[in-house]
Order: sequence, then C-alpha cells, then structure tokens
Amino acid sequence: MPLSRDANPEMAKMADFYEETLGFTPNSLFTMMHCPRISTAFVEMNQAVMENKGRVTSALKRLIAYLSSMSTGCRYCEAHAIRAAERYGAEQEKLENIWEYKTHPAYSDAERAAFDLSIAASSVPNAVNDEIAENMRKHWEPGEIVEIMGVVALFGYLNRWNDSMGTLLEEPAADSATQLLAKDGWNRGKHQY
Repeated sequence: MPLSRDANPEMAKMADFYEETLGFTPNSLFTMMHCPRISTAFVEMNQAVMENKGRVTSALKRLIAYLSSMSTGCRYCEAHAIRAAERYGAEQEKLENIWEYKTHPAYSDAERAAFDLSIAASSVPNAVNDEIAENMRKHWEPGEIVEIMGVVALFGYLNRWNDSMGTLLEEPAADSATQLLAKDGWNRGKHQY
C-alpha cells in the first residue's frame, strides 16, 4: 500500500533524503505518507537521531540499528541498517563479523558496551540492568548515551512498523543483507509481499 514517489511535492522532497542514505527511498516511508504528519515527524526524528556530531559515528549508529532490529526480529530493518552501515563506511571486517561483536578483535570495548545496550534495550521486557548501564557510563559520555538510545528508540518504532505492515523489502537492501547476513540465517521473512 505504499504511495507513489510523485503522490505530492512533500513525498518527492522526503524521498530525496533517503536517496543519499540508502540509494533508494524505503517503502515504509511511502506507506507512512498515507498520513503525511506521521511521515514528516518520522523524517525529522530520523534526521535528528542519525545526525553525526562526534564519536557515535554514522557507521556505528547503523550497526546499533542492525543489532536492535535483529533483536526484535525485523528482517526489513536488519537489511536497511546493514546496508546503511556499509554505505556510511563501516569496516568490512565489522560488517562480516557483527554477530561475533562480543569477542571479535575488530570491535572496541566501547562498541561492545553500546551493542550490549542496544540488544538489552530492544528486548521485551527491557533487559537493561545495572551492569549494562555502568559499562555504558564507563565508555560513553551522557550525550553519547542519549544518541545511542535515540537510535534504539527510533528503530523500535521502525521495527514495529515494518514487521507489522510486512513492508516489501527493496532489492538493494535485500542484496546487502544477503551478502552480509545470510550466512548467519538472515532471510526476507514476511517482507516479500
């Protein structure tokens, strides 16, 4: 039920933003445009959360988004996040070994802390405990923790939206996910209709 990119001038403007991020505009945005205020609010939140101003890099934010999406089981968002991580310069070794982040030498202790938080905060019920919170404070400043949680919260919305809507996965995202994640069991799931 996505609308056409040319449905209205606002749609075309929003679509342009995603051409840079993913190389295409997500079908989820075209679906949100049935209620333009929702899509406008989403795009504003997305831009605010994914803006890069420091140590929480664009690539790191996309890897956090991937792990959050993997934790909730949204194949659509997993594919989008890993594609965006790749496009925003995540190292190939990190992309290929994201499932082994706890032990793989490509990851720093600060990244591991952020990934642990991402998975725990994405769990239902929420699994963030004192140990995870303390480890975050050990490696990240308060503003950086807010940035990281912004990514988790944004993808919480997207995971529920896309998994419930069964949003059709675009081929470029499917290609990235197949290349980087299929060896660990990724598939399109419901995002093919």
